[in-house]
Amino acid sequence: MECPACGRELKQTEVGEIVVDVCENGCGGIWFDNYELQKVDEKHEAAGEELLNIARDPSVKVERGQQRSCPKCPSQLMIQRFASVKHEVEVDECVGCGGIWLDYGELGQIRDQYENEAERKEAARAYFHEAFGSEFEKMRQENEQELQGARKVARMFRFLCPSYYIPGEQSWGAF
Repeated sequence: MECPACGRELKQTEVGEIVVDVCENGCGGIWFDNYELQKVDEKHEAAGEELLNIARDPSVKVERGQQRSCPKCPSQLMIQRFASVKHEVEVDECVGCGGIWLDYGELGQIRDQYENEAERKEAARAYFHEAFGSEFEKMRQENEQELQGARKVARMFRFLCPSYYIPGEQSWGAF
């Protein structure tokens, strides 16, 4: 496979139970197939340590922010997205195969953000609450008002319909 950042040949490297493709002696980027990044993105995952210091050529310049083609599906352009709620690390992801490209140093930044998955989920929950909490509270209050109105109508019908009324079962008429 060809490096999406600098065009050099990617080298397969086995780390722990996964095989990743690295741009060794090039830009130092790493290609993770779908779900592989999750196995090395936390500090306690020892396999990720091996990927923090990939040999690279400092003369190779990489333009960050430019759209890149997926090394696995060359006709597919990757999208750029943030790797966490902190919005500190922007990664390239292929929408076709789900693979992720990290430029040199981005894995270390990702590993430094959270100690574990629980901390990451709590940060996401807090961010979501901060961003949308007031909107959800407003919607909850509106729904509560609608519910109160529906209960009022239901209480009115309780006096109109006998307690033994079962819709469609009476011979004397049905609604």
